[in-house]
Amino acid sequence: MSQPAQVDAAQSVVSPVASPVSFSDAALADVEALLAPVDAELTRRYPGERGARQPVHTVYVPADAFGADTVREWGARALAAFDEHAGTPGRLAEALGVADDALLADVHARVRAKLEREPVEDLRIDFEDGYGPRPDAEEDAEAVRAARLVAAAVADGSAPPYVGIRIKCLEAPVRARGIRTLQLFLATLLAEGGPEGGLPDGLVLTLPKVTHPAQVTALVRLLADFERRSGLPAGRIGFEIQIETTQAILGPDGRATVALLIGAAEGRATGLHYGTFDYSAACGVSAAHQSMDHPAADHAKAVMQAAAAGTGVRLSDGSTNVVPAGTAEQVHAAWRLHHGLVRRSLARAYYQGWDMHPAHLPTRYAAVYAFYREGLAAACARLAAYVAKAGGDVMDEPATARALSGYVLRGLDCGAVDLAEVTERTGLDRARLDALAGR
Repeated sequence: MSQPAQVDAAQSVVSPVASPVSFSDAALADVEALLAPVDAELTRRYPGERGARQPVHTVYVPADAFGADTVREWGARALAAFDEHAGTPGRLAEALGVADDALLADVHARVRAKLEREPVEDLRIDFEDGYGPRPDAEEDAEAVRAARLVAAAVADGSAPPYVGIRIKCLEAPVRARGIRTLQLFLATLLAEGGPEGGLPDGLVLTLPKVTHPAQVTALVRLLADFERRSGLPAGRIGFEIQIETTQAILGPDGRATVALLIGAAEGRATGLHYGTFDYSAACGVSAAHQSMDHPAADHAKAVMQAAAAGTGVRLSDGSTNVVPAGTAEQVHAAWRLHHGLVRRSLARAYYQGWDMHPAHLPTRYAAVYAFYREGLAAACARLAAYVAKAGGDVMDEPATARALSGYVLRGLDCGAVDLAEVTERTGLDRARLDALAGR
């Protein structure tokens, strides 16, 4: 067989084109003119992750049941249930059906400390389903009382990091009532804000049962009017949108509508909260099967997740209505259910949920803390390798580095991990982690 001819190295070099053709200045200018408004729109619609902490849960308390000691009482009741039914790591392992190991011992200690220190991260005083229809004078008085209690708690440092109200929806039968409650609450809170005035940094409002983008627009206009009349900065007051109607997921013309709701909020939307039972009922799901893990729920939340990605609007899963009460066996069964649902949500990137009873708090924090602690070593190793460009078993992209740092930051925010151990493992301080996460 003949040998292939040897190719001169000089001949293998591609010769430059004598007269290269380039894009014209006119074409380049045309591209810039075409894409400049697109760039602006993308920047406006998709600003990226918010810098503020996201709570791991929201506790809903009917307005008439809310008092100055509500958070303390929830913590005391949660701690009593924890000590009675999971007083040791072994008892907690038995209750949850998990392994009794060093990780669980660490989680057990951290959960107990959390219940003592900060049992509630986000409190919503409910004037909607949990409160129901009341005489106007009664709801007026409750709105003013709630605002005064919130202002006092913020002033003395006993308020949770986030607190606010859920008003009635803006559909015709209850619209005027919902607006009046909102007005009374905000005006009283502003007046009670002390010599410097203003509203609490952790103020959160919730708009339920949204069925049309115009309802979101209506709330935007009301809040903008309140800001102008009270001298607050434009855009100061944000709100959550509850997704608990089918119209919020799919419009009458067949279009997905969640993105339209976010757009209608004009940058004020802070979260999308899935309403387990209202949405399930709207889909015709029977009461026995209404749950956070129903296929109808998964579909709705997948649409919410895609619509919210990159917008800075955060997701919250719903709740379970199975209360941990009764015998030890009944409490443990309810805890296993709740723990599994929270873990499932976390794996699907729903980092927040609702808790409806104090005895839900132990399993909320047990699930959350285990989620962040069990993956901490691997996440920190990958982050350290990414920053050092050292490679490792996994070659991570910038997008994955954002996810890894976001994971670590969420663990820091809720108390699952400590900054000192993260810095020791990664060499990164909080500012570097925030920058990597795009906050």
